[in-house]
Amino acid sequence: YPSGNLAIMVTREGDQMICTVQEDERRTTKIRALFQSDGRSTCYYPNGDEWINMSIQGGQYMDQAGSRVKRWRWPNMSPGPHVPLSPIFISLNRHVGVRILAQDKIIISFLAMGRQAKFNMGTKVQVGAAGQPPAPAQLGRDELLLLASRVRILQLFDRMRGCISFPSSEQWNKMQPPAYVLTQAAKILELCAATGISEELHSSIRAIVNA
Repeated sequence: YPSGNLAIMVTREGDQMICTVQEDERRTTKIRALFQSDGRSTCYYPNGDEWINMSIQGGQYMDQAGSRVKRWRWPNMSPGPHVPLSPIFISLNRHVGVRILAQDKIIISFLAMGRQAKFNMGTKVQVGAAGQPPAPAQLGRDELLLLASRVRILQLFDRMRGCISFPSSEQWNKMQPPAYVLTQAAKILELCAATGISEELHSSIRAIVNA
């Protein structure tokens, strides 16, 4: 960003490319959007609630009250007629926008000081011989622990800010973490349940994010 804060980060984890959009805030690492090359993507409202959620099957768009505004399925991803996608454009903030045109045309655009950068994080998933899309990639033990540790670090940073803001009071210790941190913690626990990990590992991750 013009402020010097990190706006967009593209990383590789194994065979995955991940594009992360962060908010223009110096003291936080608030995530506004996360795009993965396996077809999973999520955009968040400023308060951390889900805005758009996509998978290899399709996606849905929610309003700020949490109600689903629209839902669609990508062509050839499910039996029977699919629900087509009308192009979607949202502004995450004054510099970053997201345009969703098709499964393989999901464009993240960054504009500042007269210069623009674009990233296409769309994915064209090939349908298997049985007519079904491949199963989503599952996260391993180390990846789940890393995600849980990241949430824990965000929680600690939030407590540090509270302590600095209220140095003579214990009120900060009673404050709930920001909504986006709680949302990410809940998502990690959902991933654990869907991945089929051992109960011991599930308990360890649960202890980390709920500490």
